[in-house]
Amino acid sequence: MGDLYESQRAMRNMRKAAMQRGVIAILDVGTSKIACLVLRFDGPERFGDHEGIGSLAGQSSFRVIGAATTRSRGVRFGEVDAMQETERAIRTAVQAAQKMANVRVDHVIACFSGARPRSYGLDGAVDVAGGTVTDGDIGRVMAAADVPDYGADRHVLHAQPVNFALDHRSGMADPRGQIGNKLTTDMHMLTVDATVIQNLFFCIKRCDLELAGLASSAYVSGISSLVEDEQELGSACIDLGGGSTGISVFMKKHMIYADAVRMGGDHVTGDISMGLQVPQATAERIKTFYGGVVATGMDDREMIEIGGDTGDWERDRRTVSRAELIGIMRPRIEEILEEVRVRLDAAGFEYLPSQQIVLTGGGSQIPGLDGLAAKILGQQVRLGRPLRVQGLPQAATGPAFSGAVGLTLFAANPQDEWWDFDIPADTYPARSLKRAVKWFKDNW
Repeated sequence: MGDLYESQRAMRNMRKAAMQRGVIAILDVGTSKIACLVLRFDGPERFGDHEGIGSLAGQSSFRVIGAATTRSRGVRFGEVDAMQETERAIRTAVQAAQKMANVRVDHVIACFSGARPRSYGLDGAVDVAGGTVTDGDIGRVMAAADVPDYGADRHVLHAQPVNFALDHRSGMADPRGQIGNKLTTDMHMLTVDATVIQNLFFCIKRCDLELAGLASSAYVSGISSLVEDEQELGSACIDLGGGSTGISVFMKKHMIYADAVRMGGDHVTGDISMGLQVPQATAERIKTFYGGVVATGMDDREMIEIGGDTGDWERDRRTVSRAELIGIMRPRIEEILEEVRVRLDAAGFEYLPSQQIVLTGGGSQIPGLDGLAAKILGQQVRLGRPLRVQGLPQAATGPAFSGAVGLTLFAANPQDEWWDFDIPADTYPARSLKRAVKWFKDNW
């Protein structure tokens, strides 16, 4: 954890440097596509010195000046599987985005899905030293949080204070300067599979880029797809990607839970490919143009030409009814949503005040999905598109870009993480210090 803290701080300092230089790249490394956006930060207020919680990095205004996507290679379940292929795909996307932006970029902030996330709620309490809460007290109360033994093969991706309480006043965003005796905090910590981060880290390194930040796709999709009161009152963002489906739950504008289901749109395509005995590419096209989850009487009569170029005339002229196609797609989509439901139940989602569910990601575009999701998840469900961001090309405004767009917001206005505070080294959670993430030090 000590090293992790250092590596996260190193990334944070790199992000500061990049933002002072004024450009940074955003990289969404997915199973079906790799998206790269180049951001330019303007204005002297690039790095404000307001050290308030929530504005450690200062609010930055930015615009997208380059954007590119390429078909992803070597990524499975949202995890880098074949290093060289992914490296090539990342290079392609970054170079194309740089060309459009007409600027060279050295630093990237990346997001990824999958990696078997695990959520922990931690709490810490300390006595306030001088009667008034100071920065030091904030550091100490976070250090007092009891970190679970999350395993040597795991890596802390996010660790955020969600709430502070002073004596009996809870729900404070920033207790500094307030008078009181006992300070407590609730934190949310997200750990992921360390090898996944390692592989991504090396891929980016090998593209001659510096990693200036990492985020979970589920988290950044929530930032861009949930509107403000949804983030405040308790909502879930379900990000249906190609190889995995991310789940994040927000409350009081903070993520309080995240998880992932190791299934996504690619699995639906695979089912179509097997069911109709067509290549993946044909299955993907059929899914995109004719797919759905709710069959009406019309769909028995609507015939879809499968097409093919095997040269076998009979085989190439096959047709399938849309109802049959829906019959292949629906069970898999139901399975994904049932899994999501299990995770939301485990998170205690039904106890939140609002319980709105927002579906986003490329897979959310299947017609009728929102109705089916409302049935299975039993809540209000809406389809979400990411917020509009300055300079974003029209082609990158759909739900498939909620991760990439969320990452731009994350870059410009990062939420406070544990490592943004000066935590006294001697009080750092001792058990986890021994399990230092050595490779990060060696490779930084």
